[in-house]
Amino acid sequence: MSSDDLLAQDSFQPDFSKGLLPAIAQDITTNEVLMLAYMNEEAWEKTLATGEAHYFSRSRQKLWHKGESSGNIQKVHAVRLDCDNDTVLLLVEQIGSAACHTGRRSCFFRELRNGSVSLCSPAVFDPNKVYK
Repeated sequence: MSSDDLLAQDSFQPDFSKGLLPAIAQDITTNEVLMLAYMNEEAWEKTLATGEAHYFSRSRQKLWHKGESSGNIQKVHAVRLDCDNDTVLLLVEQIGSAACHTGRRSCFFRELRNGSVSLCSPAVFDPNKVYK
């Protein structure tokens, strides 16, 4: 594939023939990985149309606008696709303090380093008060 083909806007499309695709949200400023969710074609289209992250909830089996319950939305600044067009990377501005439903800034809040597990992302809200 030529560089011109790779840069054609109409070819910038995930391969949803593979089913739900992983979508990683990364902070545009700090590069912190905030979360991993899944997208179907409808979530992809809604994300592009609104400029805010939409995902497909596997547990609820429906489209999910990130922050619809908590107010912690993700404004999308850029979108990247991997080499196989089967993983989406969203570069986002996290509006509100947390990306994780547990009340932490990142869903990746536990770290194993040198044989010890520690918490590496702060709790910024009480989920029991937000999700009623």
